[in-house]
Amino acid sequence: MRGIFYGIGVGPGDPELLTVKAIRAIEKVDVLIAPKTEKKDGSVALSIAKPYLKDDVEIVYQVFPMVKGFAENSTEAWEQNKKEILELLEAGKNVAFLTLGDPMFYSTYIYVYRLLEHEDIEIQTIPGIPAFAAIGSLMGYPIVEGDDVLSIVPATAPPEKVEKAVQAADNVVLMKVYKNFDEVTDMLARNDMAKQAVLVSRAGLPNEKIIRDIEEHKGEKLNYLSTILTRKN
Repeated sequence: MRGIFYGIGVGPGDPELLTVKAIRAIEKVDVLIAPKTEKKDGSVALSIAKPYLKDDVEIVYQVFPMVKGFAENSTEAWEQNKKEILELLEAGKNVAFLTLGDPMFYSTYIYVYRLLEHEDIEIQTIPGIPAFAAIGSLMGYPIVEGDDVLSIVPATAPPEKVEKAVQAADNVVLMKVYKNFDEVTDMLARNDMAKQAVLVSRAGLPNEKIIRDIEEHKGEKLNYLSTILTRKN
């Protein structure tokens, strides 16, 4: 009998923010797939889930190189990862893929799901708390209220696309603010949204960083896991 494949969102960083359903799945699976980058050892998602791992769980690290136009151009590495997951499931093992935040929100899991969704296997996807929701609660910062319109924007998108999304909304969540922090800050200032902004880097993780005046911190190097919440004045 084939095992079940779980996609599990572990939230932004605090292990206590995992859902009960996520914890129960982690406690019963036989294998955990821990995604990692090619440049770094270890897995942030795995470190968050660590308090709930059973002693004999098998941990498999997989590297998922990102490529543009993934749907048409999945790489040999991705296909090998798929093959390894299917072999584990065929052996009757329940397998979980851990991902930061929510599995269906800017997640590597989305591409893994697309690789597996047409295979003859059972897939269960378990949602997790995205970073911006945790930051809103941490900072006492309402993300939207009343009839507010919210834009959630990856700061890695083309600058003109980012600015159009910002201008169209009352409230904004900017994700992945790290490479172009200064440019993003200037763009928010042009749109009268810099003074109201708060930035949190590595929310709920070691070395968490909170910036309440982003214009005063221009030039600082930020972690990839950096998010800005802001609104129109």
